[in-house]
Amino acid sequence: MPVAPPLVEDLDQLIRLHDRELDAEILAALKVAAFPNGLALSAADEAGRTAHSNMVAALHAMPTLDELAADYAAIYLNNRFGASPYESVWLSDEHLACDRSMFELREIYAAAGWQVSDWRSRFDDHLVLQLQYLRQVLASAVPQGYFLYGPGDAGDGIPGRGAVDPEKLAVFIDQHLGYWLPDWAQRVSAHCNTAFYAALAELTYVWLRRFRELFCEIHDLPLPSREEMGALINRKLALDKAEIAPIRFVPGIQGASW
Repeated sequence: MPVAPPLVEDLDQLIRLHDRELDAEILAALKVAAFPNGLALSAADEAGRTAHSNMVAALHAMPTLDELAADYAAIYLNNRFGASPYESVWLSDEHLACDRSMFELREIYAAAGWQVSDWRSRFDDHLVLQLQYLRQVLASAVPQGYFLYGPGDAGDGIPGRGAVDPEKLAVFIDQHLGYWLPDWAQRVSAHCNTAFYAALAELTYVWLRRFRELFCEIHDLPLPSREEMGALINRKLALDKAEIAPIRFVPGIQGASW
């Protein structure tokens, strides 16, 4: 049975690599640790093996810190590659930041007792913040680490131990990070100039996909197709855009008192 602490450690590593520019100390630590060999969750299929080998190769032939910094800025800061780390940009018709996704995710975070420390510097729907939310949920689950049981049951017969609700977490992945991350990873891989960030994007997607597969295997929560999720998200967007019919005032009939 998967336990939370190793997965939290996985997320800590991925979050750090997406969160800010690499420095010499981090690069040295990655090489010493033979990253990504230490990840607790890895996909055994061809895509997973490819992502793993690509990261190993990228670390072996590491470019300069300046080259990495240029790619980091193009991906996470100035959107030069058209690979925005914000969900709203991928899901809104106008490709705008601070759109519906940001507010929806803010509500999801609040329901879990978590909030973004400074949304003005990094909006709620940023890739890093969605990974941090996953980390928060896993880290705040049962202290002993089991997280894929039903709410209030740690699997040891002791109720009320705060296990993660697998259905809610699966829906979060399906309708948010897991939906747009494949497109983001593909765009980053196609445009970045360093093999490292191409491999990191690919590895992050493969890790999240494998994490979501656990819910299929343990709780029979099937992964919907992209077509199914796309249809659902488009329906939500259509409802947001629906105009409210104007109130018609008829002579002789008193209108609203406000």
